[in-house]
Amino acid sequence: MENGDDWFALDKLYHVLFCFFIAIIASALAGLSRYSFLRRWSIWLGSLASLASGAAKEAGDEIGLWKSAGASSKDVIADLVGILIALCVLSLSKPSSSRKKVEETTENGVLSML
Repeated sequence: MENGDDWFALDKLYHVLFCFFIAIIASALAGLSRYSFLRRWSIWLGSLASLASGAAKEAGDEIGLWKSAGASSKDVIADLVGILIALCVLSLSKPSSSRKKVEETTENGVLSML
């Protein structure tokens, strides 16, 4: 523990939850876009948005925008954990494009050779 920055402090839970929900919300918004590029990369765009917001928060801590002890490597790791959890949840919940293609080709029990 350095400067009162404990690994299991409530602050770390806030970092995990903040980055998790930013990634989920940003991914959902990108998934609603009319542009196929944004829909196709929605999970990665949500993760990137969450990473950017976590980095901005730590940069703000370091320059003194908020009342804190400064930037913390433990906070950054907690941010990454939140992003990784969101990435796993989103990846497992998004239907695979290969599964969708198999379902489309086997429509009516006939396999298309095209």
